[in-house]
Amino acid sequence: MTAALETHRLTKRFGKGAPAVDAVSLNVPRRAIYGFLGANGAGKTTTLKLVLGLLRADSGTIRLFGEDAAKARTSIGSLIETPSTYDHLTGRQNLDLTRILLGLPRREIDRVLDIVDLRGAGDERVGGYSLGMRQRLGIARALLGNPRLLILDEPTNGLDPDGIRDMRHLLRRLPETGDVTLIVSSHLLSEVEQVATHVGLLHRGRLLVESRLDALLGGIAAVEVDTGDRPRAAMILGGAGFSVRQSEAGNLLVDAEDPAEIAALLVREGQSLSHLARHRPSLEGIYHRHIAQAA
Repeated sequence: MTAALETHRLTKRFGKGAPAVDAVSLNVPRRAIYGFLGANGAGKTTTLKLVLGLLRADSGTIRLFGEDAAKARTSIGSLIETPSTYDHLTGRQNLDLTRILLGLPRREIDRVLDIVDLRGAGDERVGGYSLGMRQRLGIARALLGNPRLLILDEPTNGLDPDGIRDMRHLLRRLPETGDVTLIVSSHLLSEVEQVATHVGLLHRGRLLVESRLDALLGGIAAVEVDTGDRPRAAMILGGAGFSVRQSEAGNLLVDAEDPAEIAALLVREGQSLSHLARHRPSLEGIYHRHIAQAA
């Protein structure tokens, strides 16, 4: 099946410094929730603006659903940075302005308000909306016209825990509403881990890794262990041929399948165990490992 978005060695430079986007090649499958991850300043927003045609690339190509991007950008909806609204108008009136510009039927407004759970607040002035409601209204506007690709840049920025939870539930539902693919740009790795099917990790303008999320998280078998003498335990494990590194909690992380094997080896060498468990890698841990390798 043709990908929703493909870029090939996409590059953008501002001035004479390092490229903001450095030969980035993305492959976003249809109906994926693609977590586009990286620290602030990694180049995520610049990449998305290139895809949307808001910036011109210095080099590289962009294809949307198998077509040249210039011919297919009408199939994209987007929310980049903070949504702009007319606070003295209602949510429905704000959407109506965009609907008229796009030449869409009036029923589109109810359809998108239903998707983002704002039908009950559609006739209220936006000036009284919470930040989370404003974000959902911005997504509703991006959904007008039933786009096949929806690009959301930091959709949980500034939201409180309830707003983040509501946004998470909305993002999970969106691919179920039709043939829509999501690209969700964020620096909140733990949030993206809960909704994404695929991820791309961007660092200093370069794509470090792109993968299905389940393959990325499930592809590393490890045991987390702690003893009264970590340096000695690490030496014992390394001498036995195991790869040992530090976990996010500061314990030893051993690339191994069987915790019992690790425990037996350490006890045999006189080590007392204070912690032993199978380790499920987190997206944050994997991200920081790739960052360290890229340094």
